[in-house]
Amino acid sequence: MRKKTYATAALFAAAALALSACGSGDDGNKPIADVSAEAGSERAATVLDQPFEKPDLVLTDTHGKKYDFLAETKGRPTLVYFGYTHCPDVCPTTMSNLAVAKKQLPEAERDKLRVVFVTTDPGRDTPAALGKWLKGIDPAFIGLTGDFATVQAGARILHITIEPTTKDKNGKLVSVHGTQVIAFSPKTDAGYVLYSEAATVDDYTKDLPKLIKGENP
Repeated sequence: MRKKTYATAALFAAAALALSACGSGDDGNKPIADVSAEAGSERAATVLDQPFEKPDLVLTDTHGKKYDFLAETKGRPTLVYFGYTHCPDVCPTTMSNLAVAKKQLPEAERDKLRVVFVTTDPGRDTPAALGKWLKGIDPAFIGLTGDFATVQAGARILHITIEPTTKDKNGKLVSVHGTQVIAFSPKTDAGYVLYSEAATVDDYTKDLPKLIKGENP
């Protein structure tokens, strides 16, 4: 597996470049998700030398109830991804990879793990829509929606860039968002590992047992 400990400044630059314009693409011969191939995009995981602070987010879950991200995930191994349900490629692939890898864990470890999907398209991703989408991937995954400004502020703490959903010149809705998965340690509650869009099922399968213990992958 491709891993490297990164200086924070270099990491921020790489993270800012790893954006996916999901739902766009004027040329049928080009991929719908145009992910930057700049430095860092081919590395599956980066162990951060300066971990991220966990965002203080209070959003709405798929049952329409308030979800205090800090309180609900305190002391638990947690993976967070920002994306949206209408994404045709990167988002469902990432979440499916996590779901497949999670199934390889013993039941006790599966119960400890929290996988949280925060929508970048709250206008369309209602609690019901999120719940229906995640049910087809893993019903135990947590889906959160809320005011876009709140979601954007939470993502910014993790140096993940997201932009409001807009229409392209063909009238198609486009959501531009970072494609990183952040792993939070159950020991420190800090985000200490960043996974790029290059991470595979095998990468997550090998790493999850260590992440659940708060160890470096």
